[in-house]
Amino acid sequence: MTAANGRGTAGAGALDGGPAEDTGADRPAAGDTVAAVVRQWQAVHPGLDTGPMEVIGRINRCAALLQQAEDAPLRHAGLTRPEFDLLGALRRTGLELTPGDLARETFSSGAAVTKRLKQLTERGLVERRGDTRDRRVAHVRLTDAGRALVDGTLPAQLSYETAALSGLDGTRQRELAGLLGDLLVQLEGRLRAPRG
Repeated sequence: MTAANGRGTAGAGALDGGPAEDTGADRPAAGDTVAAVVRQWQAVHPGLDTGPMEVIGRINRCAALLQQAEDAPLRHAGLTRPEFDLLGALRRTGLELTPGDLARETFSSGAAVTKRLKQLTERGLVERRGDTRDRRVAHVRLTDAGRALVDGTLPAQLSYETAALSGLDGTRQRELAGLLGDLLVQLEGRLRAPRG
């Protein structure tokens, strides 16, 4: 990038012979870090279609920034994001789930779920119950402490998300949610894989 804040303009005016401040509808949004990266690639490869980069790059960048913000209430509760996802799956389904169920619910590998369950069990947030018909199967449920922790953390989590989206009005939020939903439907099944 041309500047640490993503606002560099080197090469922007050379793309089409126009002025550097050209911000037409066919150009990346000015000021964000992905726009600077796109301008650099377009200067190096003027004929390259950077459309996918402009979408996926921004989704990835937004995800990274949101992750940092959303982890603040989780850190306060002594949880990692994957641990909260696991506890949240148990809370929102209201069911006892097997480790395999939890792996599917949280898009995680079986090994990662096993490790997290061990840590959460030691903290008294979940408990395991053996299956009466198959000793190899365990059923996991929240303890009262686990339920209280999730219920106490979720409002702070949602407050962070509300603040993060406050620059978009309700209509734009719904439009964005719809577009992301359409993309997610297309990607799920084709690219779905455990996160670890």
